[in-house]
Amino acid sequence: MVLLYVLHSLSTRHHWRLVISHFNHHLRGVESDADERFVQAMAAKLDWRFVRSAADAASVARREKMSIEMASRQLRHDFLAREARRSKIRTVALGHHADDQIELFFLRLLRGSSGEGLSGMRWAGPSVSDAKIQLIRPLLDQPKAALRGFAEQQGLAFREDATNAQSDFLRNRVRNELLPLLAQKYQPALARTVLRSMDVVGAEAEFVRKTAEEWLRRTRSGNFDRLHVAVQRQVLHWQLIKQGIVPDFDLIEQLLQVIEQPISVGSGLSVFRDFAGRVARRRLVRSDFQMGEAILELNGRSGQTRFDGMQIRWKLASTGKTGKGMPKFAAGVEYFDADKVGTPVLMRHWRPGDRFQPIGLGAQAKLQDLFTNAKVPRPVRHQLVVAGTASGEIFWVEGLRIAERFKLDKQSRHRLKWQWSRSNPVLRVGKGRVSLGPTY
Repeated sequence: MVLLYVLHSLSTRHHWRLVISHFNHHLRGVESDADERFVQAMAAKLDWRFVRSAADAASVARREKMSIEMASRQLRHDFLAREARRSKIRTVALGHHADDQIELFFLRLLRGSSGEGLSGMRWAGPSVSDAKIQLIRPLLDQPKAALRGFAEQQGLAFREDATNAQSDFLRNRVRNELLPLLAQKYQPALARTVLRSMDVVGAEAEFVRKTAEEWLRRTRSGNFDRLHVAVQRQVLHWQLIKQGIVPDFDLIEQLLQVIEQPISVGSGLSVFRDFAGRVARRRLVRSDFQMGEAILELNGRSGQTRFDGMQIRWKLASTGKTGKGMPKFAAGVEYFDADKVGTPVLMRHWRPGDRFQPIGLGAQAKLQDLFTNAKVPRPVRHQLVVAGTASGEIFWVEGLRIAERFKLDKQSRHRLKWQWSRSNPVLRVGKGRVSLGPTY
């Protein structure tokens, strides 16, 4: 409402034509509808055109499998860009303020953002829904307290979103819990120092981005390896965006390390980069490959199956009453306590977040950390097969030691012989270690 007051006050001097827009996300029932009526009444009072739209943001979030906040943002920006085009308006003014910037900084810091992300929102920039529409944020350096004081001084009516006080969303917890704690216990001038840091980080990120854009525009030769790693990342980042691929950190790091090797990005699509730093898409053609998961039922005394080009043979046997006669190690063969493994067995690929307790390790650890310690290259990790119990507990990871809980001991009565091989191996497996195979 402060933004509207300021723009309205300056409109005559600058010959501005304002259109007041409102999007109803239908997240707060009658309160959401009351917000819409309030804005519409203000538009009528100021004699400006009013446009509105609405959608059930929660339903869209469930359907598209995204957070309510992200779904709401996408719906809102699409609406603003659409109405701007209809009205032949190229500029959309948004009411973001300094407190929004600080909240955004910590949200992105917690999610592991790049320097460009930590620089926050810009004073002006293209709409995420239409690059021809310019977004401006005239109040971006003003703290919320100053805007509230100005509203009270000018007698401006406004409505408060009651959900701002709730802790359902991470942004609200950052606003209501984290920032007050930091300001009270660690840095009273938190807002000033964070905004200053954002300005510094933003300027440095802009320099890296412009350097990368200049390299992409002019060079495109074989000197990619001579670029600073920050510029290399940005070069890959922008190429992925142009390819319509989300430029997440892990993918960029894989592209930095692996040359002329396809890296899967899902849906039968892969990307690779050449020695010159060029990134290209490639459709994956896979034979004898099962995406997702497969269920292996250990029925009978033995059997075999195939998964992702891997041949797996299994055999159940009794260990005897004393549990003696422990089998010796052989490449491509492991033995488990069959009663602890049970049936069925879930076959799948490694997923980030998987945890595993190798034999001899006192506690579970992230598979990602174990792969790092074993020097398994990132592209190879996603090709590895894991096997888990019906409850989802992993007892075997291709190329690593077996799980501690499923090892054979003196109390074991039945053992599971687990033997695997690949016609075109991506790995050579030795006891407790992984090395690259001939197809890598």
